[in-house]
Amino acid sequence: MINTNKFVAWLKLSRVPFLSVGILPFILGALLYKKIYGDFNILIFLLSCAAVLFIMLSTYLNGEYYDIKEDILSGKLNKRNKFSGGSGIRAMGIISGKYIKIVSYISITFAICIGLLLQFYFKTGIWTIPLGVSGIIFGFFYSNPPLRWVKRGYGEILIGYCYGWLPIAVSFYLQSGLLISIISWISIPIGLSIINVILLNEFPDYEPDKIAGKTNILVRIGKKKGGRLFVYISILQQIFVIISIIKGFPEEILFFYTPFFFISIFLIIMVLKNKNYNKKQLEFICGLNIIVNLGTTFSYILGLHYLTF
Repeated sequence: MINTNKFVAWLKLSRVPFLSVGILPFILGALLYKKIYGDFNILIFLLSCAAVLFIMLSTYLNGEYYDIKEDILSGKLNKRNKFSGGSGIRAMGIISGKYIKIVSYISITFAICIGLLLQFYFKTGIWTIPLGVSGIIFGFFYSNPPLRWVKRGYGEILIGYCYGWLPIAVSFYLQSGLLISIISWISIPIGLSIINVILLNEFPDYEPDKIAGKTNILVRIGKKKGGRLFVYISILQQIFVIISIIKGFPEEILFFYTPFFFISIFLIIMVLKNKNYNKKQLEFICGLNIIVNLGTTFSYILGLHYLTF
């Protein structure tokens, strides 16, 4: 029989709800291809989607394994919220780090095998493996030594690439063997929004991360400058939504994006008022911030209906 408690613990470790921030842009890329060319290879889509899930799963598990010191401190200092500080599963000793690491390596192995299958059996194009490898290098090694991007002060930018341009481009490329400019223009607002998700989620962990020597961008610049950076990135995101329309995406996206624009403005006001220093309000802000990210991607998906070439 399945141990229900262990099963739930593995689900929490896998951060299942957060898989959506990578899968939704991947769906956007596939639908963009279908809108332009009319056909769609469902098998390639499903296989590549599985590879993306395996890479994200491995990334999240590595975070749980290698950020143990910070996660324990988050619990002790009562800093953890629903969106930061890890799941707490390893920190509480519910699942051994050994098994977490094993599953992480199994996941990345599956992803590599799928990539090889797509490249050499389905012949999806010469950039299949290089694009996949970039996702592995920046995702798998985000927390994993020796690269451990999370402590280098620009790991957040790499996350913007991995959850912005990369999934849209890969999904489109695997179907078409091509990359077109509109991919970059629609990916920038999505990438900026996920950078802000990571940045804001670092606020609850600021003290534990600083004590543990995890030198992410917030630890490097401090909370005050981090709040300003969040505001600047939010404004830049709105600007690039408009630029994507100028570059050819249908203006109807504004109809779908408007609710998320106003949520973003609300978040800017909350951060300018330093509401992100309050634990309860910060958790609420972090939740809304993820909605902005998902809503931005979803707005582009809905806007595809009006796209003409």
